Amino acid sequence: MPERPSLPAFLEAARRAVRVTLAAAAGFYPAVYVLDLPSAALYALFTPIALGVLSPLSGSAAERAQAVLCALPAAAALTALGTALAVGTAPAVAGMLLIGFVLTFGSACGPRIAGVTPGLQLFYILACFPPYAPGTLPQRLAGVAIGCVLLALCERLVLPEPRAPTYRDRIADALGLAARTASALARPGDRTLPPLRDLRAAGRSLRLSRMPAGGRPTGAGRSDRALAQAGAATRRLLLQLGTLAGQPVPPGCDGPSRTLLQGIGSCCTATADALRGPRGASGTGLLLEMTDEFLRTPGPAGRQDATALHQVLRGRTAVLIAAIAALTASAAAALARGDARRMPGLPRGQFWYAEPSQARLWAVRLTGNLTPRSVVLQNAVRTALGLAVARLVAGSFELTHGFWVLLAVLTLARTTAVATWSVVRSAAVGTMAGATLAGLLLIEAGGATEIYAALLVPVMVVAFTLGPLGGPAWAQATFTLVVSTAFAQLAPVTWQLAEVRVIDVLAGSAVGLLCGLLAWPAGARAEIRAGMAELLRSAAPLVPLTAAAGCAPRDPGVRQRTVEETARAVRHRLHTAEAVYAQYRTEPAPRRAEDGPDWPAILNYGSRVLLGAQWLPVEHAPPGEMPAEAREWARHAARRIAAATARAADFPPGGVRARPEPLPAGLAEAVPVAMLPCLVRVEVWLEHLAADLTAVGGADAGRPALPDRRPGASDASGASDASDGADHQGRPDDLDHQDHPHHRSRRGRPSRPP
Repeated sequence: MPERPSLPAFLEAARRAVRVTLAAAAGFYPAVYVLDLPSAALYALFTPIALGVLSPLSGSAAERAQAVLCALPAAAALTALGTALAVGTAPAVAGMLLIGFVLTFGSACGPRIAGVTPGLQLFYILACFPPYAPGTLPQRLAGVAIGCVLLALCERLVLPEPRAPTYRDRIADALGLAARTASALARPGDRTLPPLRDLRAAGRSLRLSRMPAGGRPTGAGRSDRALAQAGAATRRLLLQLGTLAGQPVPPGCDGPSRTLLQGIGSCCTATADALRGPRGASGTGLLLEMTDEFLRTPGPAGRQDATALHQVLRGRTAVLIAAIAALTASAAAALARGDARRMPGLPRGQFWYAEPSQARLWAVRLTGNLTPRSVVLQNAVRTALGLAVARLVAGSFELTHGFWVLLAVLTLARTTAVATWSVVRSAAVGTMAGATLAGLLLIEAGGATEIYAALLVPVMVVAFTLGPLGGPAWAQATFTLVVSTAFAQLAPVTWQLAEVRVIDVLAGSAVGLLCGLLAWPAGARAEIRAGMAELLRSAAPLVPLTAAAGCAPRDPGVRQRTVEETARAVRHRLHTAEAVYAQYRTEPAPRRAEDGPDWPAILNYGSRVLLGAQWLPVEHAPPGEMPAEAREWARHAARRIAAATARAADFPPGGVRARPEPLPAGLAEAVPVAMLPCLVRVEVWLEHLAADLTAVGGADAGRPALPDRRPGASDASGASDASDGADHQGRPDDLDHQDHPHHRSRRGRPSRPP
């Protein structure tokens, strides 16, 4: 084994093995020894293996059982299609090409679909091989139905596992901690303020990499999108509250900030209770009203000390950033629960997925990946070609048990040629070892089927326990023993069955390796640099547009439409970059450069640019006129960040040192009091963007640019999700995931900070 598994992992694998074995045996033995229906027995045996081992389902017992029953119609349809196309090699290959692509590409719609995709592939693979026997279709369908029902019953009743916390539970716990923190920050000197390590730990618990693959909210549907956004907003909220807790001047010393912090605490408490309980979420109305009132609150009386006023406004901006995160989390939680479909008062583009139908959301996800640079499309093409070529080879050379060739491609192919070669080597060794043991068993037992019948159950338990834990070698070795003992009960066999198994697995391995060499052999490593560069280049022009719109222009409608149109391209590039990075994290990188670009920092940068585009532009300009010199500063500072963004897209050695341009001396005094908060929000946003860009360069460039240590100043580096060691597996988990949003009007929305 590659490493010794932990006791909980071993127990979980053992429980799954027992459930699958019971389901398979309960359908196989009666069909063979009582009903004498070999076709039904074969499908009753392989159905639990396909949906319980090849596609290990996650979630609670009820959720796993439901997933199995939902897969039954698709499994039956694929079995019928494969049976019909087994009439010849050409139609079987064409069907394999189509089915392989559709199922693999469709798995982009969510983890639940992705979880059952390998198992569903197996139903067509089993049925599309000779002999062409449409008369056995009723037996085959009966075996599929029996296997699914038995597996669902075993998942629900046999060795139930304790309920694991869901992602919704984790969000609720984190929001509860955020509520206590915000309430304590509203009371300066409160000794109940949670320590910073607790905030960081709660934020880490919301990483999708800490959840089982099937429990991650990465689907294309509304609920998953909302949960992912709620988790990302909650992480930002915890990080911002930690930044506020570390300020020299407690935010609770400022009256308006204290009131808003109390509102944040109440909103987080209500949202956490709604996520845990049956009642609906209370919504964002109260906190939204408090935020609007906070925005209308004038600065401290008097203008004798412009520097002090500037510092106070920076401190209030930091509190507003926390309020925005709380508003986002609460609104997304309401969408996830189905309590709302509209978010009045909030930027519509931020919750673009609230109104479209589920079918439309699925179409958005799929059409967004119809590009040659999409790793989702690349994986679908690679898998479909590999399975089709394997079916052509098995049919052309009339390989006995040729479906093992396709099964080897399905289980051993990886997204890079290097990874495929590593797996193939281990699988070859395991298959040889398993074939040797199987050959000895077949020689010694001969035609004594009672021996095989007695061995099948313990062999399956061992195989389905050790296989997932031990890697390809153990999986192939033990599965070879399973198929040998099973097929020996269906028809007379000799030791040559083990030899056939070896030939088929080696043939499938060769096909998988060939496709891995010819079809995007570098996997996501060849795409991640281009995808991240496109994200940065698309984000660069959005920065000056947003800064200009945030300085309260007198033509807000025109500028906001321009911002929204530019933001669409950024959202698309962000989604593509997220998908590439998600696969990149799953691929081996033995020679990964430690000083290379920080990919999570780029994703955080794209997310922050979009957040600014959603919240900074004001719809109703405050009283007064922004001085020309202030607008010129914002234009020049934003163009500097945009130029640094464009340079960062070329990934120069050592990265880019993005330095924000400070406000000129005396400029704050020239800005009307009502307009000064708009300028300060733009200033803080640009500082945060500069910190993210500086972190892109890697470990040596990870320090924030020009940290502001003045009282009341927010820490630009601390606001970056990447600074907390963000870990991205599955999809990147500290971002608002957005594909190709449409319907992005801003009607009825008050001005918001970044």
